[in-house]
This record gives sequence, C-alpha cells and structure tokens, in this order.
Amino acid sequence: MTDGIEAVTRSVLALALDAASLRQQAISANIANANAVGYVPQRVSFEDQLVDARRSMAQTGRVDAFALGDVRPRMEAIVDSQGVPAQVQLDMEAADMARNAVQYQALVKGLSRHLAILSMAAGDGRK
Repeated sequence: MTDGIEAVTRSVLALALDAASLRQQAISANIANANAVGYVPQRVSFEDQLVDARRSMAQTGRVDAFALGDVRPRMEAIVDSQGVPAQVQLDMEAADMARNAVQYQALVKGLSRHLAILSMAAGDGRK
C-alpha cells in the first residue's frame, strides 16, 4: 500500500506541476494576444479531471498511479455557447497569473518536502 501511495503522490505532484506550467503558458499567450484580432483565449483543463480520478479511486477502493493514467493537463479554447471567443480581460489574466505562481511555488515546496522525507527514510534518519 505504501508503494501505491508513494506512486500516487509522485504522479499527482508531477501532473499538478505540468498543469501549472501549461497554465502559465496559456495565461502568457492570452496576455500577449489580448488585442489580436481573431485570437481565441486558452485555459487549462486539469482540476476537473483530477476530481473525477479521485472519485474513481474512491469507488474502486484502489489508490494507485494507474487511476491517474487518463489525467492530462489540456489546453482548451474559451468560447461562449455559440462558439464565439471570449474577450481577454487583462486584470483577470494578471490575477490568474499571480494565483498560478503561488500554486506552483506551493507544489515545488511540497515536492521538496516529499523528497526530503524519502531521503531521510533511505538514510535511516541520518542527514
């Protein structure tokens, strides 16, 4: 069970870091192209997929990295119900960029702590 939890932790952290990186790219592109005619703003789809994977794990009673196999951060266009591209709002994009930076830093810190625990366990508690 510990190997499963270790693999899930590592997989989720890696996926979340990938999503944060891709989100930064999407936000940057949205800001850079805010006034470009015909530009379709982008966002990253990730959190909903992660929630679905968690529900699937809860239903099956299995906690393993395999359940995360279909979870991939994806870019998707921001359009209304008629398929018309949304207007880029620079203030919202700047706020999203700041939020994403904080989330990325928290993920890196969490990964660092996780690896420190593994290092300590591998070294029998010695530094």
